[in-house]
Amino acid sequence: MEEQRKISVGSVLSEGIGIGIKNAASMLGATILWLLTIWIPYLNVGTTIAMMTIPIELSKGKIISPLFIFDGKYRQYMGEFFTLIGLMYLSILPAMFFMIIPGIIIAIGWSLAIYILLDKGIAPGEAMIRSNKATYGYKWTIFGVSFVLVIVYFIAIYIVAMIAVHSGFFGFILGLIVVAIFMVANLGCEAVIYRKLTAEPRPEEMETVVEV
Repeated sequence: MEEQRKISVGSVLSEGIGIGIKNAASMLGATILWLLTIWIPYLNVGTTIAMMTIPIELSKGKIISPLFIFDGKYRQYMGEFFTLIGLMYLSILPAMFFMIIPGIIIAIGWSLAIYILLDKGIAPGEAMIRSNKATYGYKWTIFGVSFVLVIVYFIAIYIVAMIAVHSGFFGFILGLIVVAIFMVANLGCEAVIYRKLTAEPRPEEMETVVEV
Protein backbone atom coordinates (compact mmCIF):
# COMPACT_ATOMS: atom_id res chain seq x y z
CA MET A 1 0.00 0.00 0.00
CA GLU A 2 1.16 3.49 -0.83
CA GLU A 3 -0.03 6.71 0.72
CA GLN A 4 -0.48 9.72 -1.51
CA ARG A 5 -1.24 13.32 -0.66
CA LYS A 6 -4.40 14.85 -2.02
CA ILE A 7 -4.04 17.97 -4.12
CA SER A 8 -6.50 19.11 -6.76
CA VAL A 9 -7.08 22.19 -8.86
CA GLY A 10 -10.31 22.99 -7.01
CA SER A 11 -8.90 22.63 -3.51
CA VAL A 12 -5.80 24.68 -4.30
CA LEU A 13 -7.86 27.46 -5.87
CA SER A 14 -10.40 27.66 -3.04
CA GLU A 15 -7.80 27.65 -0.27
CA GLY A 16 -5.24 29.72 -2.13
CA ILE A 17 -7.60 32.53 -3.08
CA GLY A 18 -8.74 32.73 0.53
CA ILE A 19 -5.16 32.97 1.80
CA GLY A 20 -4.30 35.60 -0.79
CA ILE A 21 -7.29 37.82 -0.03
CA LYS A 22 -6.72 37.46 3.73
CA ASN A 23 -3.17 38.76 3.27
CA ALA A 24 -3.92 41.31 0.55
CA ALA A 25 -3.39 44.35 2.81
CA SER A 26 -0.10 42.95 4.12
CA MET A 27 1.16 42.23 0.60
CA LEU A 28 0.19 45.75 -0.48
CA GLY A 29 2.14 47.12 2.47
CA ALA A 30 5.17 44.98 1.58
CA THR A 31 4.99 46.17 -2.03
CA ILE A 32 4.93 49.83 -0.93
CA LEU A 33 7.91 49.28 1.39
CA TRP A 34 9.77 47.51 -1.41
CA LEU A 35 9.16 50.41 -3.80
CA LEU A 36 10.25 52.96 -1.21
CA THR A 37 13.55 51.16 -0.53
CA ILE A 38 14.35 49.82 -4.01
CA TRP A 39 17.03 52.51 -4.45
CA ILE A 40 19.09 51.37 -1.43
CA PRO A 41 22.02 49.16 -2.56
CA TYR A 42 22.35 45.70 -1.01
CA LEU A 43 19.13 46.13 0.97
CA ASN A 44 17.20 46.14 -2.29
CA VAL A 45 18.53 42.70 -3.20
CA GLY A 46 17.19 41.21 0.02
CA THR A 47 13.80 42.89 -0.28
CA THR A 48 13.46 41.82 -3.92
CA ILE A 49 14.24 38.20 -3.04
CA ALA A 50 11.70 38.45 -0.22
CA MET A 51 9.03 39.73 -2.62
CA MET A 52 9.72 36.82 -4.97
CA THR A 53 9.32 34.32 -2.15
CA ILE A 54 6.14 35.64 -0.50
CA PRO A 55 4.47 32.17 -0.75
CA ILE A 56 6.92 30.90 1.90
CA GLU A 57 5.45 33.32 4.44
CA LEU A 58 1.89 32.74 3.25
CA SER A 59 2.31 28.97 3.62
CA LYS A 60 2.75 29.34 7.39
CA GLY A 61 -0.97 30.04 7.76
CA LYS A 62 -0.70 33.36 9.57
CA ILE A 63 -1.31 36.96 8.52
CA ILE A 64 2.10 38.09 7.29
CA SER A 65 3.79 41.30 8.39
CA PRO A 66 4.85 43.71 5.60
CA LEU A 67 8.16 44.12 7.45
CA PHE A 68 9.19 40.53 6.68
CA ILE A 69 10.92 41.75 3.52
CA PHE A 70 13.68 43.27 5.69
CA ASP A 71 14.59 39.92 7.26
CA GLY A 72 18.35 39.45 6.94
CA LYS A 73 18.00 35.83 5.78
CA TYR A 74 17.03 37.01 2.32
CA ARG A 75 20.36 38.80 1.93
CA GLN A 76 22.18 35.88 3.55
CA TYR A 77 21.21 33.56 0.68
CA MET A 78 21.85 36.13 -2.05
CA GLY A 79 24.61 34.10 -3.72
CA GLU A 80 22.64 30.85 -3.61
CA PHE A 81 19.54 32.61 -4.94
CA PHE A 82 21.26 34.00 -8.04
CA THR A 83 23.09 30.72 -8.59
CA LEU A 84 19.77 28.88 -8.56
CA ILE A 85 18.16 31.36 -10.97
CA GLY A 86 21.12 30.96 -13.32
CA LEU A 87 21.05 27.15 -13.21
CA MET A 88 17.31 27.06 -13.85
CA TYR A 89 17.36 29.37 -16.86
CA LEU A 90 20.43 27.73 -18.35
CA SER A 91 18.36 24.53 -18.56
CA ILE A 92 14.86 25.87 -19.23
CA LEU A 93 15.73 28.19 -22.12
CA PRO A 94 17.41 25.51 -24.29
CA ALA A 95 14.53 23.12 -23.52
CA MET A 96 12.09 25.70 -24.93
CA PHE A 97 13.57 25.15 -28.39
CA PHE A 98 12.20 21.61 -28.39
CA MET A 99 8.62 22.69 -29.17
CA ILE A 100 8.29 24.62 -25.86
CA ILE A 101 6.58 21.80 -23.92
CA PRO A 102 9.78 20.29 -22.40
CA GLY A 103 10.72 23.73 -21.11
CA ILE A 104 7.30 24.15 -19.49
CA ILE A 105 7.53 20.74 -17.83
CA ILE A 106 11.00 21.48 -16.46
CA ALA A 107 9.88 24.92 -15.25
CA ILE A 108 6.94 23.40 -13.37
CA GLY A 109 9.19 20.71 -11.91
CA TRP A 110 11.52 23.35 -10.52
CA SER A 111 8.78 25.84 -9.59
CA LEU A 112 9.25 25.22 -5.86
CA ALA A 113 13.06 25.32 -5.90
CA ILE A 114 13.39 28.99 -4.92
CA TYR A 115 11.01 28.53 -1.99
CA ILE A 116 12.79 25.37 -0.83
CA LEU A 117 16.19 27.10 -1.07
CA LEU A 118 15.15 30.03 1.12
CA ASP A 119 12.91 28.07 3.49
CA LYS A 120 15.12 25.03 4.09
CA GLY A 121 18.51 26.71 3.64
CA ILE A 122 19.93 24.06 1.31
CA ALA A 123 22.18 24.20 -1.75
CA PRO A 124 20.73 25.30 -5.14
CA GLY A 125 21.22 21.90 -6.77
CA GLU A 126 19.56 20.08 -3.88
CA ALA A 127 16.66 22.56 -3.95
CA MET A 128 16.08 21.76 -7.64
CA ILE A 129 16.14 18.02 -6.94
CA ARG A 130 13.70 18.32 -4.05
CA SER A 131 11.36 20.52 -6.09
CA ASN A 132 11.33 18.03 -8.95
CA LYS A 133 10.55 15.18 -6.56
CA ALA A 134 7.85 17.17 -4.75
CA THR A 135 6.06 18.09 -7.98
CA TYR A 136 6.30 14.60 -9.48
CA GLY A 137 2.79 13.42 -10.28
CA TYR A 138 1.32 16.88 -9.69
CA LYS A 139 2.57 18.86 -12.68
CA TRP A 140 -0.83 18.74 -14.40
CA THR A 141 -2.47 20.01 -11.22
CA ILE A 142 0.00 22.89 -10.91
CA PHE A 143 -0.45 23.71 -14.60
CA GLY A 144 -4.23 23.51 -14.20
CA VAL A 145 -4.25 26.01 -11.33
CA SER A 146 -2.20 28.50 -13.36
CA PHE A 147 -4.34 27.90 -16.45
CA VAL A 148 -7.61 28.60 -14.62
CA LEU A 149 -6.24 31.74 -12.99
CA VAL A 150 -4.90 33.10 -16.29
CA ILE A 151 -8.14 32.39 -18.17
CA VAL A 152 -10.23 34.11 -15.49
CA TYR A 153 -7.74 37.00 -15.45
CA PHE A 154 -7.94 37.60 -19.20
CA ILE A 155 -11.73 37.38 -19.18
CA ALA A 156 -11.85 39.96 -16.39
CA ILE A 157 -9.34 42.21 -18.18
CA TYR A 158 -11.41 41.99 -21.38
CA ILE A 159 -14.56 43.01 -19.51
CA VAL A 160 -12.70 45.88 -17.83
CA ALA A 161 -11.32 46.99 -21.21
CA MET A 162 -14.87 47.17 -22.58
CA ILE A 163 -15.89 49.26 -19.57
CA ALA A 164 -12.82 51.50 -19.93
CA VAL A 165 -13.86 52.45 -23.48
CA HIS A 166 -16.84 54.28 -22.01
CA SER A 167 -15.70 55.20 -18.51
CA GLY A 168 -12.00 56.03 -18.94
CA PHE A 169 -10.39 56.55 -15.51
CA PHE A 170 -12.91 54.31 -13.72
CA GLY A 171 -11.99 51.49 -16.10
CA PHE A 172 -8.30 52.07 -15.34
CA ILE A 173 -8.96 51.73 -11.60
CA LEU A 174 -10.94 48.54 -12.20
CA GLY A 175 -8.01 47.20 -14.23
CA LEU A 176 -5.62 47.81 -11.35
CA ILE A 177 -8.00 46.03 -8.98
CA VAL A 178 -8.21 43.02 -11.32
CA VAL A 179 -4.41 42.83 -11.56
CA ALA A 180 -4.08 43.06 -7.76
CA ILE A 181 -6.67 40.32 -7.20
CA PHE A 182 -4.93 38.08 -9.72
CA MET A 183 -1.57 38.58 -8.03
CA VAL A 184 -2.79 37.85 -4.50
CA ALA A 185 -4.79 34.83 -5.70
CA ASN A 186 -1.78 33.46 -7.59
CA LEU A 187 0.56 33.91 -4.62
CA GLY A 188 -1.98 32.29 -2.31
CA CYS A 189 -2.27 29.27 -4.60
CA GLU A 190 1.52 28.96 -4.81
CA ALA A 191 1.64 28.99 -1.02
CA VAL A 192 -0.87 26.12 -0.82
CA ILE A 193 1.00 24.09 -3.43
CA TYR A 194 4.31 24.66 -1.65
CA ARG A 195 2.94 23.73 1.76
CA LYS A 196 1.15 20.60 0.64
CA LEU A 197 3.92 19.24 -1.55
CA THR A 198 6.89 19.90 0.72
CA ALA A 199 5.51 19.45 4.25
CA GLU A 200 4.86 16.14 5.92
CA PRO A 201 1.34 15.07 4.89
CA ARG A 202 -1.36 15.20 7.54
CA PRO A 203 -3.97 12.40 7.86
CA GLU A 204 -6.69 14.47 6.18
CA GLU A 205 -4.39 15.10 3.21
CA MET A 206 -3.77 11.42 2.59
CA GLU A 207 -5.55 8.83 0.51
CA THR A 208 -4.71 5.19 0.43
CA VAL A 209 -3.76 3.72 -2.91
CA VAL A 210 -3.67 -0.06 -3.11
CA GLU A 211 -1.00 -1.44 -5.43
CA VAL A 212 -2.11 -4.53 -7.33
